[in-house]
Order: sequence, then structure tokens, then C-alpha cells
Amino acid sequence: MNKLLKKYNSMGIAARAGIWFVFCNLMTKGISTITVPIFTRLLTTEEYGTYSIYLSWLNIFTIITSLNLYYGAYNNALNKYRDKETRDKYIASMQGITTSMVVILALIYICNTHFWNEVIGLSTPIMCMMLVELFVAPATLFWSGRQRFEYHYQKMVGITLLKSFLNPVLGLFFVLGWDSHHELSRIFGIVITEVCISGTFLVYQFYKGKTFFDKDYWKYALSFNIPLIPHYLSGTILNQGDRIMIQKMSGKGQVAIYSIAYNVGMLIQIFTNAINNAITPWMYERLNEKDYSAIRKNITYILAGLALIICCLMFFAPEIVLLFGSQKYVDAVYVVPPVAASVFFIFLFNIFAIPQMYFEDKRFMPVASMLAAILNIVLNFIFIRIYGYYAAGYTTLVCYVCYSVGHYYFSRRVCSKKLPGIQLFDTKSIMFIAALLIGCSIGFNFLYGFKVLRYAMGGFIILGMYVKKNMILGVLRDLKKKR
Repeated sequence: MNKLLKKYNSMGIAARAGIWFVFCNLMTKGISTITVPIFTRLLTTEEYGTYSIYLSWLNIFTIITSLNLYYGAYNNALNKYRDKETRDKYIASMQGITTSMVVILALIYICNTHFWNEVIGLSTPIMCMMLVELFVAPATLFWSGRQRFEYHYQKMVGITLLKSFLNPVLGLFFVLGWDSHHELSRIFGIVITEVCISGTFLVYQFYKGKTFFDKDYWKYALSFNIPLIPHYLSGTILNQGDRIMIQKMSGKGQVAIYSIAYNVGMLIQIFTNAINNAITPWMYERLNEKDYSAIRKNITYILAGLALIICCLMFFAPEIVLLFGSQKYVDAVYVVPPVAASVFFIFLFNIFAIPQMYFEDKRFMPVASMLAAILNIVLNFIFIRIYGYYAAGYTTLVCYVCYSVGHYYFSRRVCSKKLPGIQLFDTKSIMFIAALLIGCSIGFNFLYGFKVLRYAMGGFIILGMYVKKNMILGVLRDLKKKR
């Protein structure tokens, strides 16, 4: 412990902040994941389905009303406007945009509440709570973005822990306190948390900035972010559109079952997000040093290791589903394999996107996103009607495969111009690993009836990973190496 503390204290402010920001991310996702089994047992499948639909529409409307102004141009603006007073004014003016967008959305909704309730599939009280959350929530994201940029990690950790704690605790308090409409109770807990924390930041940042509209700030932010909205919106539709279409075609009960399968399948993203945080700067360094062979070799090893971890999740999917959702969600197990395999292709398209970002040629990224989102809607419309929510898992997998293939194609186009004659990725090995994983995602559905065989095969894979631990650790050490 003394050695670790000494090493930690010797780090620069940026390195220490990076560690704590990763910790905040893990805490947020970890607490959210841990509390899922509690609420799936307290809510009926219909109620949990309504809650899942609320989150899906919230994510879509968040992009429309916030324009993701806390991404994209935000760090550029903080870098451009360096003095404290100017930053205060900029943040306040960004809140001016988001609050204006929410007011416009609220007016559109109020003009015909019955129509929009039918289209969205949520009641008026839930829609009002969503509008309140959309109004206040961006304030915390603006504040958090500034803390990360200025390396004020102590405040960030405190607020993250407070919010991560209050959200489930208040949700549990209201669910246990009300005899019916538990979905309203759960959502009310989220909204109260946002009002208390984000509402405070909203008022504070308006007070500090004393600005609502600034022509130059609005023009700068909107001109940067509006062209990226199709990319952001397409990605959200790809993630959340399944639940909305299942609700329309099969009902909220099936939305709940699919949501549990999706949550279980996406558990691997906790690891892939951590790997992404390490691999992006590592690839930038290798590209700077023209060490292309290291990229080709280590990316292949990482993808093979990720495929093995995903297979382990597939092996133990029945047990994980029972833990997360109890016996009433047991059918969700058959959706876990394709959703888990999708994580591989999500990670893969992020890898293929790195050369595009490195060489500052991002014009093709929205094209791949939009095509994948459109394909997802078309496939869901055809196959959910026939096979129910089971089809959504495989349409998600197909779309993410196409998404990664699109990014691979555009990445190769960029590399052929910037790195002529260089093969940055081992295409044949990647195709073999991907094909094997897709085969497993189909084959596992026939294996779940044979528990002993499944455990034996799962143990064999874990043993294989242990035998190859030195190679795996070597790759991880290479990613952490600083040159």
C-alpha cells in the first residue's frame, strides 16, 4: 500500500484525474448494474417495460434538446476561452440553448398531449417527468465536462458518488412506499435526484455566467454540433430503437424481458470501455512512431481475448439472467448471445474509427451510423412481427456487424491515402475471430439445455485463458508502456 500511495503521489495532476474519472465511470455503471436485480423483482414485467421505454425515449430526446453540446465543441470551447469569467458565460449560454430546446419540445407536446402519448407509449405524468429531467440534466453534464477539463477530480468524485447513491435509494424508497404504479415511483426517484443535483447546477451556472443568449457562443457551438446530430442520433436509435419497436409490435412485457437480456449482454462493455480508454492513446503513439506491426499484432490478440470473454458470458448467461431478473425473465437467455456478440463489433468499429480520427478525416462516420440505424429499423420492422423480441437481438448483431464493416471500409480508404502500402489490421484473423463468435452466438442457444456440458466447455475456456495468461498480460503491459 505504501508503494502504491508513493507512486500515486508522484503522478501528475492529469494522471491522477484520469484514474479518478475512470473510477467515477465504473462506480456509476457498477451501482446501476447492481441495483437492476432489486427493481426487476419489485416491478412487474409491464412496469419494468414502461421504465425501459422511458429510458429509451429519454436518450433520444436528450440528443434533440441538448444537441450533445457537452461533447463535440465543448472541450474546444473550454480550450479557446481560458479565463474563468468567459468560461462561465459560455456555459451559461449553452444552458440557454438546452433550456430553449426543452421549452420548444414542451410546447409541441402540450399542443396535443393525447397524440404524443399514443405515439410514444407513455402517460402524461411520465412525459411531464421526462420534460423536467430534460430541462435540468444537461447542467450536470456541462459542470462535469468542465471539472474533467480543469482536473478538479475531488468535486467530480463527490457528486458522482452522491448521484449514484441517491438515484437507486430514492427509487427504492418511492417503489416501496407506493402500492401501485411502481414504474412511476422508479422514474420519480430518478427525476427527484436530477432536480436536486442538476437543478442546483443549472441555477448556479446561470448565476455565475449571467448570460442566456450570446450570438457568438451560440453560433460557434451550433455550427460545430448540428452536423454531428445525425451521427449521435443514429447511434442512439441503434442502441434504443429495439425497445421502442418491440413495445409497438409485442407489448411492454416483452420490452422488459429484452431489456434484461440487453443489460446482461452489454455487461462486457464495462471491460471494453476501460480497454478503449487505454487503446486510443496507445494507437496514437504507435501511429506517431510508425510502429504499424505492433498495432496489427496486439489488436488481433486483444480481439481474440475479448471474444473469449464474451463466450464465457454466453456460457453462464442462464445463471446471470436468473440473478438479474428472476424466473419470470428466464426466456431472456436466448437473446443474450447475439447481444453479447454485438459488444465485439461495437469495440471493433471503435478500433476502426481511430485512424479516421487520427488523420482528422471524420466525414464518413455519420454515413456508417445512419446506414446502420436505418437497417436496424427495417430489419426490426420485418422480423419482430414474425419472431417477437428474440429477433431484435439478432437484428442488433447484424447491424453492428454492418456498422463495423462500414467503418473498416472507410478506415481503409483513409489509410490507403495516408499510409499507402501499409496493412494496419490483420483482416483475415479478425474475420476468423468474428465468424467464430457469430457461430457461437447461434450455437449457444442449443447448448443451454445441457448444463454439465456447458459448464465443462466454460471451464475449458477459462483454463485456456489461464494457460495463456502471460501472453495476455504481455499485451496489456504493451498498452500501458510509455515511450
